[in-house]
Amino acid sequence: MAAMNEASHAETHTTSNTSTSRTRKPRATRKASQAPLVGSAPATAIAAKEPGRFGRVAIYDVTPGTGANGVAPRVALGEPFAVGATVTMEPGRTAGATAVLKTSRGRVMARVPMALADADQARFTALLKAGEASDLAPWDGGFADVAKQLGTWKVSVEGWQDSYVDWYREASRRLAAGHDADIALTEGAALLVRWAAARDTGFDADTKRMLRETAKAMGDKTIPAADRVAIAHTDEIVALHAASPLRDGVTASQDQVFHVERSQAAGSAWYLCSPRSEGATRDPQTGATVPGTLRGAMASLERIQAEGFGIVALLPVFPLGAQEETTASPAALSTPTDRPAPIAVGNEHGGFDAIDPQLGTMDDFKAYCTRAHELGMEVALDLTLACAPTNPWVAEHPSWFPHRVDGTVAVDGTVVPLDFDNALDEIERETERVMEHWIEAGVTAFRVGTCDAPARFWQDVIAAVTKKHPAVLFLSDTFTTTAETRALAYAGFTQTRSAFPWQTIKPQLDTLLAAVNGDAAYWQRDAFWPATPDTLTDYLRDNGTAGHAVRAVLAALGSPNWGIPAGYELVEDARRADGSMDRPTGPLAVTVRDWERTDDYGIAQLAASLNRVRAQHPATRSYHDLTVLPSANPAIVAFARFVPAELTGTGKPDMLIVVVNLDCTGEQQSSIHVDLDAFGLPTDGTYKVHDELTGREFDWSWDNFVALAPWADVAHVLSVEF
Repeated sequence: MAAMNEASHAETHTTSNTSTSRTRKPRATRKASQAPLVGSAPATAIAAKEPGRFGRVAIYDVTPGTGANGVAPRVALGEPFAVGATVTMEPGRTAGATAVLKTSRGRVMARVPMALADADQARFTALLKAGEASDLAPWDGGFADVAKQLGTWKVSVEGWQDSYVDWYREASRRLAAGHDADIALTEGAALLVRWAAARDTGFDADTKRMLRETAKAMGDKTIPAADRVAIAHTDEIVALHAASPLRDGVTASQDQVFHVERSQAAGSAWYLCSPRSEGATRDPQTGATVPGTLRGAMASLERIQAEGFGIVALLPVFPLGAQEETTASPAALSTPTDRPAPIAVGNEHGGFDAIDPQLGTMDDFKAYCTRAHELGMEVALDLTLACAPTNPWVAEHPSWFPHRVDGTVAVDGTVVPLDFDNALDEIERETERVMEHWIEAGVTAFRVGTCDAPARFWQDVIAAVTKKHPAVLFLSDTFTTTAETRALAYAGFTQTRSAFPWQTIKPQLDTLLAAVNGDAAYWQRDAFWPATPDTLTDYLRDNGTAGHAVRAVLAALGSPNWGIPAGYELVEDARRADGSMDRPTGPLAVTVRDWERTDDYGIAQLAASLNRVRAQHPATRSYHDLTVLPSANPAIVAFARFVPAELTGTGKPDMLIVVVNLDCTGEQQSSIHVDLDAFGLPTDGTYKVHDELTGREFDWSWDNFVALAPWADVAHVLSVEF
């Protein structure tokens, strides 16, 4: 039942549906805590026809609102998200609220009752989801139906007087005071008749008949007044009120526009690799490393699929120019703002729309994509606009590059920067053409280093590409300032690689988990990558297999989007035999890996288990369902992901509790507190939890003891049985 709103207000707003002032008769004043006078009429609708004007019910601060420059919030198809609003009426009347989800054409897809979250602030909230999550990819036969759901949706909030609550409160007050309740009973009977006839309840004939018969019984004066009030407040009618209340004076807020993207925008697992290494072999005669090709790399796709990854991201496959020495063997990036030298692209064999002849041909690339699609995986392409001096663009479009005073093209190391100030439109059109070229070949996602391009450039390019191909994903894979990173997210990047690798202690992780899985995710979806070919943190280098396992659990379950580079599951921590540390291999280095040994060491099985958990649990695929759980031990991080039954698609709630030991050398113990009321769990007993990693089961309650040791379990991933 909607709770009563008794919030007091410093100001009283009066509105009229005409522009002519009218003289109103004075009315008796009453305290805010009083119920309406017996005989008062229900609220009548007054439309809010202009932005900023109230209707009969005051509605404001609808969230999430628009972001910077009016950028609409974004959600993925089937991703639960929260809508909030302040909804209030004059003293003595109880306000209720409903969230309304509509397509771009105004077709109502759902009306969801909003719960009163804060009575003093009259704050109402509800969870919604646009459409149903889908695993279909753009090349699948049924994807056309998915594509129709992408794009603009709308949400509005309807405020209304909860006349049933107001009536029952007044009738109960009169009975308690010993006053004559006949008038209240007459009004209650009339209310039930109106409720039965209301058009927006969707009642069937039996429900309508029940309400009318109840109204008739309320008029039977041979029955005591208290009993006649009680028959209008049975469990059946109370439940009916909670689901389909009588709504008087309905007022709708202005529509809030949302941008809906395909499910993989908020639920993807990336695997970053290079065909040069995936297909690499060792010459049996000389022992020399033989770089791989696209055809040879196709064999690794089955292994990547078996580990549960859905997007194979390829490091540059283009013809390359001369590279800086640090690019081939970069130092480990120690902070999020460290930036490796970009890979310079382009030589006599072509530029961003060509294949390095050493890797194969365009037909080989298309065959690679086709095989990935057959296995249910997408192909993402690394596309960072770093031009080598030998890139065809330099000779064909010299005006696209800055020049020195002597007229020569400016070169920064082995890269020629693009002149976005003087050739923005031309570079945009060419980049759009290049992306279209790769999309036609089978690419459905791009991993992009910004390479000092302005946010406006990417905003234009992404808008143009997604207008034709709304399913294409964009991962911003660069580290700049917080403000610049947010600007790129506003520009349209689907995902953003975050500072997660460098957040390694509990205070940092608790803050990061809450921030990433919060309101900011309506515009910036942070993806968790524990490492990349350029990034090997001290935590990974110093903690071996346990460290890689800890970071994998946090990445896979701490964010709906995560990824690893090839070799991560083999614990490639660049450790020499003498225990000293080497540098990471770098994106262009060729590495021959013994994948036959994944059963002997490493975390390949853990990665597969984590991706299985992600696939089976809807709670892992939303940026708006994570709660950090209290843990007194600074070495233990705990959080829960929860989606209520009405939004899972299974008819049952979905909840995971993740507990991770950050100490990779010793056992750590802690008590984990779970707010059972918040998750609808039994408060008078225990509930079962099943460890998805080990198969063990435990009985949990409010406060729960855990002990985790790196030589046994670095983490619990507990699914809750409802």
